[in-house]
Amino acid sequence: MDDILCDELLEEIFQRLPSSRSSSLSVSLVSKRWLHLYRTSKTFLSLRLTPHNSTIPLFSSLLSNFPSLVSLSLFVPSEPAAPASTFSDHLLLIVSKYCSKLRNLRFLAGLGSLSALSSLSSTCTHLTSLCINLSRPVFFSWVVSFPALKDLSVFVCPGEGLEQEIQFSWEHGMWQNEDFDTELGLESLHLSGIRADDWGLRWLWRSCKRLKKLQLRSCEGIGDGGSFSSFVRCLQGLQEVELRTCRSIVDGVLLQLADSCNSLSSLLVYDGGSREGLLRFISQSRCDLQKLDLRLPLDLNNDHLSAVAVNFRCLSSIRLQSCCLVTGEGLKALGVAMSSRLEELALINCDVVEREPGLLATLGQNLRQLRKLDLSYNETLLDKEFISMLASCNDIIDLKLRGCKGLTNTSMVSMFKSCKRLKDVDIMQCRGIGAEAVELFVLNSPQLRQIHIEESKLSDVARTWASNKFIELIV
Repeated sequence: MDDILCDELLEEIFQRLPSSRSSSLSVSLVSKRWLHLYRTSKTFLSLRLTPHNSTIPLFSSLLSNFPSLVSLSLFVPSEPAAPASTFSDHLLLIVSKYCSKLRNLRFLAGLGSLSALSSLSSTCTHLTSLCINLSRPVFFSWVVSFPALKDLSVFVCPGEGLEQEIQFSWEHGMWQNEDFDTELGLESLHLSGIRADDWGLRWLWRSCKRLKKLQLRSCEGIGDGGSFSSFVRCLQGLQEVELRTCRSIVDGVLLQLADSCNSLSSLLVYDGGSREGLLRFISQSRCDLQKLDLRLPLDLNNDHLSAVAVNFRCLSSIRLQSCCLVTGEGLKALGVAMSSRLEELALINCDVVEREPGLLATLGQNLRQLRKLDLSYNETLLDKEFISMLASCNDIIDLKLRGCKGLTNTSMVSMFKSCKRLKDVDIMQCRGIGAEAVELFVLNSPQLRQIHIEESKLSDVARTWASNKFIELIV
């Protein structure tokens, strides 16, 4: 058989194997030929490295065996005794040497220097997605050297080699990033750790004229004072915005979105803001928002839900997490207003689900178009309440119940009887659900394709049926 299979056919087979440790070990132990072909055909690699200089030659030797990589993820845990930033530079230079076909790079292996990024840009000319840590001062004009880049994620950290970075920026015309105009091809931008005194942001905002998605995490500002007008212009064509732990700027960003952005279709706000600022955005926004995801335990109440019901009639997805101040009255009003369009509902760790009997049944009767339902981490949710909702929501295909400790085998039976179209189910950490119910569920769910479940709850029969029906078991 080994003689019959040519190299090209084996490589095609290897590319279709699941990217798991067991698959790679099984292939590599057959023969040296198989090991070589498996490595040369592999397009994705994820590595966790130890932060020691002895790792560098080993990493270089390893990477030389994977010439077809298009996606690479590197992670090095930070340690008090970790080597200097030159370690990260060495890793990036090795990537530049061996990965000319690279399209996606996730480099979380220390701080990337401007000089190392310059070397990377000269060889990895097809790079479309880059995730990297940078030190202050923040320079972004190096992005011009990556003409194919569409997706950029930058985590700003305190840096070690401050003098070297400033010297390199002077020599290569990056100082203050204000001397030239350009139009970057970026469509998605993720920034973490930005402060109000980071003056290098002005050039970036001014150059992002095609931006469709913006993510800000743990940001205290959007750059120095001169960055504001450029930032506002950058918002105009956005379709997706995510604001995570940005309490000091979230109200200002939302206000500008309401005034300047009519194309917004998806908004996520986690852990920060004010009740008034959020209400003002909902009431004044002119966009046709389709997805809304909020985790605001002390800033979200029924007034916001009422405003959403009035102003965002096109919503197809609403996700609420830890909504302590929301009551059943607000959710019911939302359900009535969204009855004809809402396809996804998430009420994650929302005590109102457990606090008000009959709420889920009412929501189910109103939201008959639901396709995705997430009730994760409602620990005291009971079978009766859950089953009463499923009786009306027969077309659900994605159901997440992770951490619902109060549900039992009775809910599992109701799931396969009421929801014949289920494809993806998560019942992790549901201690009231046993192996017998899981086995019965797998046997009687005709369209199931994926189930998240503890390995201890999978019987031999359930495994066999899952294999025969091509159901993926995620344990």
